[in-house]
Amino acid sequence: MTETQQQNSKPEKKEVKKKKSGWSIARWFLVPALLVLALAGGMVAGYVVLGKQDIGSVWQWSTWEHVYNLVFAP
Repeated sequence: MTETQQQNSKPEKKEVKKKKSGWSIARWFLVPALLVLALAGGMVAGYVVLGKQDIGSVWQWSTWEHVYNLVFAP
């Protein structure tokens, strides 16, 4: 047998598609959801507990615009 015949006689590997487990699919939705919840919890804790302000104003855009302007003021 020649070298090329030996290479051709090897069994070919068939491509097998891996089936994604339910956990790996759930991770794509669970991780971002937990990050958003952590962000919201941190905003509430920082503004209400540390800042001693009303919880209703946490979700107003003007509040966070004011905070942004304070932090990044020239």
